[in-house]
Amino acid sequence: MLRNTNIHGNSFTFPLLFKACAALTSLYDGTKLHAHVLQLGFQQDIFVQTSLLDMYSKCTDLVSARNVFDEMLTRNIISWNTMISAYCRGFRVTEGISLLKEMWVLGFDPSASTFISVVGACTNLQLGLSLHCCVYKLGLLRCEIPLANSLMNMYVKFGLIDGARSVFDILDERSIISWTTIIDGYINVGNIGEAFYLFNRMRQMVAASQDMVLLIKIISGCVQQGNLLLASSVHSLVLKSGYDGEALMDNLILNMYAKCSDIFSARRVFERVEEKCIFLWTSMIAAYAQYGYPAEVLDLFKRLLRTGLKPNEATVASIISACADLGSLSVGKEIEHYVKLNGLASNRQVQTSLIHMFGKCGSIDNAEEVFSVVLNRDLAVWSSMINGYAIHGMGNEALKLFHQMQITENFSLDHAVFTSILLACSHSGFVEDGVKYFKSMKNDYGIEPGIEHYTCLIDLLGRAGHFDLALKTIEEMPVQVQTQVWAPLLSACSKYRNIELGEYVARKLDLNAGDTSNYVLLANIYTSGGMWKEAAVTRSMIRNRGLFKEPGWSQVEINGNIHVFTAGDRSHRQSADIYKKLDELNIKLKEAGYIAEKDIVVHDLETEEKEESLKVHSERLAVAWGLVSTEPGTTLTMIKNL
Repeated sequence: MLRNTNIHGNSFTFPLLFKACAALTSLYDGTKLHAHVLQLGFQQDIFVQTSLLDMYSKCTDLVSARNVFDEMLTRNIISWNTMISAYCRGFRVTEGISLLKEMWVLGFDPSASTFISVVGACTNLQLGLSLHCCVYKLGLLRCEIPLANSLMNMYVKFGLIDGARSVFDILDERSIISWTTIIDGYINVGNIGEAFYLFNRMRQMVAASQDMVLLIKIISGCVQQGNLLLASSVHSLVLKSGYDGEALMDNLILNMYAKCSDIFSARRVFERVEEKCIFLWTSMIAAYAQYGYPAEVLDLFKRLLRTGLKPNEATVASIISACADLGSLSVGKEIEHYVKLNGLASNRQVQTSLIHMFGKCGSIDNAEEVFSVVLNRDLAVWSSMINGYAIHGMGNEALKLFHQMQITENFSLDHAVFTSILLACSHSGFVEDGVKYFKSMKNDYGIEPGIEHYTCLIDLLGRAGHFDLALKTIEEMPVQVQTQVWAPLLSACSKYRNIELGEYVARKLDLNAGDTSNYVLLANIYTSGGMWKEAAVTRSMIRNRGLFKEPGWSQVEINGNIHVFTAGDRSHRQSADIYKKLDELNIKLKEAGYIAEKDIVVHDLETEEKEESLKVHSERLAVAWGLVSTEPGTTLTMIKNL
């Protein structure tokens, strides 16, 4: 409109127009305006030229910005700062520093704004320390809060919280950004106690504690700490601050409770939100999946589908993980069908979850089928397939796939893939290979073994009956690890009926820790040696110490419904049919020459009574129900908890 009149812009009009172009990142309009300015003779107007320079820099055209800067006959501190800031914003810090030095030589004293951009872009600690010295000598630190915040943020970025604290402590005044930066720094280095001390101190000193960014940082500290009482206090503060209706905040609060192992409070937060976004649904589903509530995961997924919201990749991956934990192959296949219909079949996260699910649900063929169509396989995809082979006792296939991965890919291997390899060796009895890979993990790949690797190694040696080597290996382990790897050795003692070593291992395990499985293993060892009195005493310790032993159960999935049985279970509505089929099975087994392993019965019973107790084992009941309720030739998939 202005161009269609006889009125021309002036040195106040054009800077505003260039500022608008910069805000819109409209290089096209800015260039046209530049041409118009040249026609009107504003080439040497310092205000117009500086705003032009700023426009080019914010539109990421550093070449044009530098051309404008070089053509300026007169420059002020703002011109220099604008060009230096442009270089720093474009990650060309070296050129920005060179310009800073040139500016200083020409007699311009750098301002706080000069240093803010350079410090903010600093990626070199030595340079950052030099800049801190310059700022200190110029006396800019105490009175310039934004500059002090930038310096603190630099130290936090480098993990030097003491440097950040030294800047924080000398400030006469502090903004909410100052408090947020230093608190975030302590959270980043894991010093949650000091972070909360400063947070409480800030709340006493200033009336700015209701800042949303700061509350987000505090919530991340609660997540690290895993302290439920602290989490509840922070939630209360969020409610008082009025941020509980924010989608981001609701999601963070839910995740905070989940990380603090309070799944019920997480669910309460979820249910309080009237309009739930897909991220909130995903967080709640993922929390249930993480803590082993697969049934709740599937119920929530059905609710989600009724809302009309479309699950994303993370949601579907959590659902598939729940199917794996539940052992529900039919539901897993339904989810796979949903994945294909909704265009998620090529998503790598979903594909990885499908491989894991099929592996855990006993369908290794389906796992291989999914694996074969993954185009760009990452380490997680390979690890899932290797782990699938491992849990199926297919050690040769697992090792072959591992070698194939090493040849065809250039990954940096991680803890998870070695856990799968050691598991494969353990389940297949590959002692030499297992020991070789355990040593290679540290010597060749620089991966420090974790508790899961040590546990797999001792399990491998114990299963193979190499007790001397297992004991020697434990003695060579770090002290903090030793107490956690005795359990698989105790299990091996039960298998090999090694009473003397079993008693020794039990003493090392500290039965007072409250894990009933260790009591049961020791009792079984005594039972295998006919030491009924000792076995009874060991079992009575479970009751006397107020512990609860989960009963053994077996589950079988029929037509999408999961049926769970315990030993001697008669609660099923078709119990009569099940026991009739079981009698038929037991007769056929006896006719085929089957002899029951009566030694595994853990109670002091007569021989005939032992045989009878084995006939109604939970696995047999599950098989019998499967045979009663399915057509001949149907594959039955069973899962046991023990």
